[in-house]
This record gives sequence, C-alpha cells and structure tokens, in this order.
Amino acid sequence: MKTKLAAGALLFSAVYLFSEEPVDLSVIHRIKAEAFENSKVMDHEFYLTDVYGPRLAGSPGYRAAGEWVMKRLKEYGLTNVHEEPWAFGRGWTYSHFSGHMIEPGYMPLIGFPLAWTPGTNGVVHGDAIYAPLVNDADLDKFRGKLRGKIVLTQAPKEVKMVLDPMAHRLTDAELESRTQVLDPSRLGNPFRPTAGPQPTPEERRRQTEFRKKTNQFLKDEGALVVLQYGYNGDGGTVFASSGGSQDPKEPIPPPMVAVTPEHYNRIVRLLQHSIPVQLEFDIQARFIDSPTDSFNVVGEIEGGSKKDEIVMLGAHLDSWHGGTGATDNGTGSSVAIEAVRILKALNLKMDRTVRIALWGGEEEGLLGSKAYVKQHFADRETMQPKPEYYKLDAYFNDDSGSGRFRGIGVMGNDQVRPIFEEWLKPFHDLGATVVSGTTALTARPPGGTDHTSFDYVGLPGFGFMQDPLEYQSRTHHSNMDVYDRVQPGDVMQCSAIMAAFVYNTAVRDKMIPRIPLPKAIPRKESAPTE
Repeated sequence: MKTKLAAGALLFSAVYLFSEEPVDLSVIHRIKAEAFENSKVMDHEFYLTDVYGPRLAGSPGYRAAGEWVMKRLKEYGLTNVHEEPWAFGRGWTYSHFSGHMIEPGYMPLIGFPLAWTPGTNGVVHGDAIYAPLVNDADLDKFRGKLRGKIVLTQAPKEVKMVLDPMAHRLTDAELESRTQVLDPSRLGNPFRPTAGPQPTPEERRRQTEFRKKTNQFLKDEGALVVLQYGYNGDGGTVFASSGGSQDPKEPIPPPMVAVTPEHYNRIVRLLQHSIPVQLEFDIQARFIDSPTDSFNVVGEIEGGSKKDEIVMLGAHLDSWHGGTGATDNGTGSSVAIEAVRILKALNLKMDRTVRIALWGGEEEGLLGSKAYVKQHFADRETMQPKPEYYKLDAYFNDDSGSGRFRGIGVMGNDQVRPIFEEWLKPFHDLGATVVSGTTALTARPPGGTDHTSFDYVGLPGFGFMQDPLEYQSRTHHSNMDVYDRVQPGDVMQCSAIMAAFVYNTAVRDKMIPRIPLPKAIPRKESAPTE
C-alpha cells in the first residue's frame, strides 16, 4: 500500500507503516536489547518464589511479597506505588507438615495440607478408614463410624503410564487452529478444558453445596484427618488447593491432606484386603482472622501530554501453597515488573501514564481485579461508568505459565486485530505470530484470569497466548510449581513483548478501539464466575 514516505526514505526509516499502524523499530530494538542483554526477570522470579513464596492470598507470604514488590517498583523509579485494599475474608497459612504410614509398614507420604483447613495440634496417630463420600446416602452410610479415624474420602485413582512428553510447545498447526472458529454456535470460555462435558452453573452450585455439607459432616463426626489425592497428577506431583474457604461463614473441616495417588491407592488396597493401616500426621496451620482485607499492588510511570489516560499491565501476585507459585503466577508478575523496569531503564517518553497492577485473590475467583474494576471503572450490575472508565486505554495480562508468548487474544474485538498483527511483526522470529479470538463472546462473566474482569464491563482487556510447556502436566497448582520449572529465555521474550505492547499503546495517536458498552446485569441475573 502507499505510504506518506518516499521509497528512498523508507529504506532508512525506523518505522513500519502497515495498515496505517506505525511501529517505531528503533524503540523495539532498544526494548529487545534491554530485555535480552540486561534482563532482571529471573531475579524478580527468585524473590517472588524462593524468598517470598508461596503467596497464598491472606497469608504472611502474600503480605511480604507485596511489600517487596512495592520496594522494587520504587527502586525502579515508579511513582504512586501503593496498596489498594479490598474485602477478602480470613487468611490461612501453614508452617509444618509431615505425614507417614506407620503400620503395616513404614512409608513417608508425599503431599501437603489443603488451604483453609486446621492443623492437628501436635502429632496425631489414627487408624485409616476408606469412606468414599459422593452423595447424601454415603453420609448416612458412614455416620457414627469416623470418630478418631483418618478418613480416605475418594475412590482410588487409576494411574496410567505416561507415554506423552510432559512438556509441549505449540506447533504452527496448533497456533493456526486457535485462530479459527469452526462453529460459532459453540463460542465459549477459552480457559475451560475442552475434553469432556463441562458442568453447568447449577451443577457447580450443587457440587459446592455438597462440599460444604461434607465438611460439616466430617467435623461433626469427629474425623481426625481427611486424606485425599490431588485433582490431577501422579508420580509425586500433587495438584491441590483448598479444603475449606476464606469465607468465615463456611464450616471449618477437619485437617485435610492431599497426597500423591500412588500412596493413597496403596492405603486403600490394604484396607480393601482387611489389613489395618495406621497413619501419623503433624500439621501446623492457623487461620488469620484479622485483617480481613487483602490488597492489590499498584504503581505508575507518569505520562506526558495525555497523562490522564492510562495503559495498564499486570498479573496476579497470589498463588496456591503446595509449591512456591513460580509459574502460577510468579512468571506473570515477574514479566510485568520487568516490563516497567525496561520502560524506565530506557527512559522512554510516553504520552499516556503506564500503570502496573498485581492482583490478589485471583485463585479464589479473580477477587482483586474484580474489586479494582468495580471501584475504578464500573459495576456490572448497574453499568454506570465512572470517570476513569473513559480514561483506561487498555489492560494487558500475563497468566499462563512459563511459556513464551505465541500471540494475543482480542476477546471478540474485531477492530483490534489489525493493530496487534502489526505490533507482533517485529517478534515473529521469536515465535509470537498470531492474533486469536477475533470472533468470540464479548463481555462474558469473568473467568480464567484477570483481564476478563475488564472485558466484562466493556474495557479492552487482553491476555497473551503462551506455549503450555509443563503448565497442566506438572506445575499448575502443584507442589512442583517452583523456580526450577521456569524457562528463562521464555520469560525474557514475554517481558520484551509486554513492554513493547504497553509502549505502543502509550504513544498511539488514538486509544485502543472498544466493543459497545454492555448492558447492566442485575444481581439476581448475574452468571456465576468460574
């Protein structure tokens, strides 16, 4: 296409002018050089994981991590660095765990306690009992039989030999498939697993209510400890999260532990053969009743001529507690911190103000980002935008593990696709090539990760598509979500692209196009979040 530059001048220009969307390649070069030759991203990761991990919302670890982030952002020259509180509930933390099979033979148990369940108040011994609890009839069946027992509440898990690689990078064909919508009648949440039928909102509600009922039953029956395996994984990798809730109105169950399924299955087989099993546990855990607020961490790089307009980037700072929260989401937080470090280190002049936000309570339902959007921009139940609503240009989010960025989703915003395609071109050689979600549901209920809190009220929120690596097979919510599973070259690439997208947005003549303002959804009609 024609441009305003002569062909000769174009040869020496540092600017792309495809689709009338300029990209200053001299700046992109400087961003790449800083990201790859002077990277600090793994240093951020070290502090967030080895030093301050895990970072469960409402725990001392989360508080310490947030204070460290604020200190680092101030060191890099950001301004208006502060915490923004929001209502959370009771906190929880644990400081010791040991589990063993004592009889008929000794075996150390690989596992960890579930969040928001109590400790054992010292070392406890008890006989194991196999009592799978699936429905109300099971509660009646085992009533009066569980006092002082260590209760195994799940059916044994079939453990299959692993034949596929644990880690995976997206192929070109897989990338292409993620940009295609073959059946628009099935536009859904891309964060849901695609294999197998998904529970309906009513089914999820019933599952939640039965969990609460079971927790109260186990407590009333006097179970000593409840033993389960994680919801995924084997071979010593345990995927698990919470057994109770941060909501003080919900019942506190007995101490609960998730162990690797191979150990769980051995105990069940012994019991099924009428061989008594005795277990021992020592769990030091405590609830934190005050403060009941959690917080987001916010900081800014003040803009120039349009400094009242805001470009946001971020990730969730909190994690689960089995590992140190390295790939979920220490990587995303480290990338966001590194992106603003790069922009400050290069002293890039940007028209708009850049605001980083690291969210709390994402793991409990995007609580921090939803609270922030409601406070600053709009309440979905009324959809009466606040003044800041019209000042937010875009929000960019990182929360899919340690893999390099392969593209970005536009959440049904057709107008953004040609813009982002041009912004990705300087990164094609680094594997970032695709724009997905051009045809997708818009303003759907928040779910998956934090940029959906913005999209739900019609604000431009975007998440990057990443190589899955070991996210679902080894690290996501597991005891192996640790520093050593992070790929340094991948997060360096992510940092460069995040910085470039934020910069391009901050200097663009016009704000990022938006979808139409969504209609209000009164509380009684609100769809449940995932």
